[in-house]
Order: sequence, then C-alpha cells, then structure tokens
Amino acid sequence: MDVSKLVESFLGSQGAANPGKSTGGQSGLPSGLVGGAAAGGLIALLAGNKKARKLGGKAIKYGGMAAVAGLAYKAYNDWQTQKPSGTEPSPMALPKPAPDSGFDVENDHDATGHDLRLGLMRAMISAANCDNHIDAEEHKRIRAQVDALGLGAEEKAMLYEYFAQPSDPAAIAALARTNEQKAEIYLASCLSIDPDTAEEQSYLKALADHMALPQGLRGHLDAEAAAVRSEVG
Repeated sequence: MDVSKLVESFLGSQGAANPGKSTGGQSGLPSGLVGGAAAGGLIALLAGNKKARKLGGKAIKYGGMAAVAGLAYKAYNDWQTQKPSGTEPSPMALPKPAPDSGFDVENDHDATGHDLRLGLMRAMISAANCDNHIDAEEHKRIRAQVDALGLGAEEKAMLYEYFAQPSDPAAIAALARTNEQKAEIYLASCLSIDPDTAEEQSYLKALADHMALPQGLRGHLDAEAAAVRSEVG
C-alpha cells in the first residue's frame, strides 16, 4: 500500500507533494504540508460542510501532519522542562523535530505495517465524527470523492474503512505505542475539532483517559492547540 499517496489524498495534493522541502524563514515545516488541504483533499471536503468545522478545521489545513509533530514536540518538551506552552509568537512557525526526537512523523513506521501517519488519519476522522455528523449523505459524497482520487484498490479500501468506523476514543488510544505518539495522536484529534460542545469535550477527555497521558501533558497539548486556533482563526 502506498501510504504517502493515501496521506496526499487525505490532506490534498499539495499536502504531500514536497515532504522534505523547507519553507524557509522561521518555520522548519515542509512547504508541501503548509496549507495542503487547500488543494482539495478529503479533509477539505468535510471542512467545507458547515456542520464540519471539524476535520482539521483551519489548523490542520494550515499545517498538516508536520505541524502536528512540531506542535506536539514543543508541548512535550515544555512538559518535561516545566515551561508554559502556547506562548510562542507563532506556533505554526516551530522548527521541525529532529529525526531522533520520537516526533518524526514521516518516518515513524516499521516492518509490521504500523505507520503513524495512518494512525493520525484515523484519529482526525474519529474526532471529527465524535458527534456522529457524518451521515449517509456525507458518506455518499466521501465515497464519490475517494473514487475520483485515482487511488489503487488497497488505498481506496483503507479510506472507506476509516470513514465507516464509528468514533471510538479507546480504539484510537490503542494506536499509540509511545508517549510521543500519544502526544501526536491526542493533538491531531484536538486540532481536528473546535472542542466547544459537550460531545467534543467528552471525546477528548475519554481519549486522554484511555491513553493514560502522563500527568500534566494534556494541559500543554491543549495550550498549543488553543494557540494555533487563535493564530489561524
């Protein structure tokens, strides 16, 4: 299965076009992931629905998975060093995590088929549907969009499966193998919604509880997510 192509289709064609190219300036994020969903991926399809201020709202659309890794890395380091999070002038201009940091999303996979990029996709979709707004009509639209993406049979089947699964914080929590992955998956989920409803807040709490996030880490992750929403809102 071509995971890179699957991620590209999910975020938008720009979302994975240049995964190793730097934006320059202060940001170390790959340029292809900045604003990737604007290129028309599935994330943009759902975000275009007024009910779905969801799936990656502006934050995920703005930075993609590389931004999730950078923000989670910053929050994790702040938690370890007992520094406040979400106070930097531009949270979307954080440096890209080092390859040995535990936050290298592009290369976080192994021979068993575990690929964190797939886990982050599942996390975003599950969070976006925590109020069960993806109804039969939206599934029809999603299926039509997937059919038009030019994906192979295996990639299509994977996307169909992800969107068909019920929102399940316990299942998403089980995807994380390390504390670093827990941070990334939680933050991706948090950025995929505007947690202003009881259902959304309950979902994030359940996800954090099932993950057994280390004491205090969730607060740092929430602070980074809030800072991003403020910047791109």
